Amino acid sequence: MVRGDMTKITKSAMSRRALLAGVASASLTGCASLPLRTARPSPEPAPARDYALMYGPLPGEQFPIPAVDLARVNPRFYRRRVPYQSAERPGTIVVDTPNFYLYLVDENGTAMRYGVGLGRAGFEWAGRANIGWKQKWPKWTPPKEMIDRQPELEQWSAANGGMPPGLTNPLGSRALYIFQDGQDTLYRIHGTPEVHTIGRAVSSGCVRMINHDVIDLYDRVGSGTPILVRPGGAANV
Repeated sequence: MVRGDMTKITKSAMSRRALLAGVASASLTGCASLPLRTARPSPEPAPARDYALMYGPLPGEQFPIPAVDLARVNPRFYRRRVPYQSAERPGTIVVDTPNFYLYLVDENGTAMRYGVGLGRAGFEWAGRANIGWKQKWPKWTPPKEMIDRQPELEQWSAANGGMPPGLTNPLGSRALYIFQDGQDTLYRIHGTPEVHTIGRAVSSGCVRMINHDVIDLYDRVGSGTPILVRPGGAANV
């Protein structure tokens, strides 16, 4: 099986995905956008610090990334270190599905917190797994089910080599591949240029982040990193 090839969905992979999802649908949309549903309003105030530098242009990337239009992102989803009490050991990724946050647990009762977009109702999933591997500027291969629904995507099938990496690739600047018991769950943590979707339920179950944020997370974690995805999310929005 070629790494990152999301088309080879075996019965074993589907059963593992169902175990993670509980009642999730067995079909995927390959992390592509679906109609939006918005997160609950947050009572916390917008951060006072200036995020212009943090989310500024990244000209040194393989595909230079422009500055984020921060007017399109709710300030509560900006990356920041926050107090965080958790029984999870430092270095664990925790996806707080109901609140559209991803935490990287740190020592001393803190965590790095990122805003994320998540799967809409019927596609959300939950469970414990780990980061099987990670990749900079990954290719994207839509699954067969998605091509069946959208034949125009056949040009990016595995047989055709997938979609090359770049700013318009649905997996963005980085992808972290979620495995359970050594098997690919077909879910990813990945970047997106569609920053307006952060804090919303838009995709097939993948965890999407601002490209700048997924780069930051990518540099902080390695293969084998444990991940806990808490249930809830889009169905409760």
